[in-house]
Amino acid sequence: MGTYNDEGVVLRTHRLGEADRIVTILTRRHGKLRGVAKGVRRTSSKFGARLEPFAHVDLQVAEGRSLDIFTSVVSRTLFGKAFLADYARYTAAEVMVEMADKLVAEEGTPALQQYLLLVGALRALGTGTTDGPRPPAVILDSYIVRAAGVAGYAPQLDACANCGAPGPHGFFHPASGGVVCLRCRPPGATALTPATLAYLAALLTGDWTATRDVPAWRVDEGSGLVRAFLNWHVERGIRSLAHVA
Repeated sequence: MGTYNDEGVVLRTHRLGEADRIVTILTRRHGKLRGVAKGVRRTSSKFGARLEPFAHVDLQVAEGRSLDIFTSVVSRTLFGKAFLADYARYTAAEVMVEMADKLVAEEGTPALQQYLLLVGALRALGTGTTDGPRPPAVILDSYIVRAAGVAGYAPQLDACANCGAPGPHGFFHPASGGVVCLRCRPPGATALTPATLAYLAALLTGDWTATRDVPAWRVDEGSGLVRAFLNWHVERGIRSLAHVA
């Protein structure tokens, strides 16, 4: 039975038997990994709280017949410590790990970009962005559109999602895939101001400077559009999104 090392972020855990857990981790080199942490629910466990959701850890893993086994876990950053007492940040983190779990569907398939986006988003939730702190909604919405982009379905913002006519355009329609022109506008499309369109573009490119002075009402407007887009394009939706304020 061989062993290998990696680093990753814990996405979720499930009980197994009386003392074990199955832990799902998004790793740097091996993509999504499901493995067994033996005895982790005992008070004497050598893993302690290092295999809880949001934890960023170094791993040593033994290959198993059906599930691999975590033999060593060393903490890098316990991101959850920074926001477990903050409802808005905690629920945003829950959406992030659930979305990462769904977007990286195949276990063992490398997903480096998704991994780096998740680590960066959790770090921004805990300690702020490269341009200072931002509201949890801004960080979450930026993660959503960028992770969706890596998965192949970023919202179209610079041209009509239906006919391809170059923008800017003044309407947004989640089912169409982004902005739409006046001629293609379907029923239910949302009117979009140039400032809100610029804000969405900043979220998609990770331009934190452009989000510095965005008023709260525009953040709320952008969140509604981003989350409608997410619910339309991610199969079965993101359940934890319902708990985000």
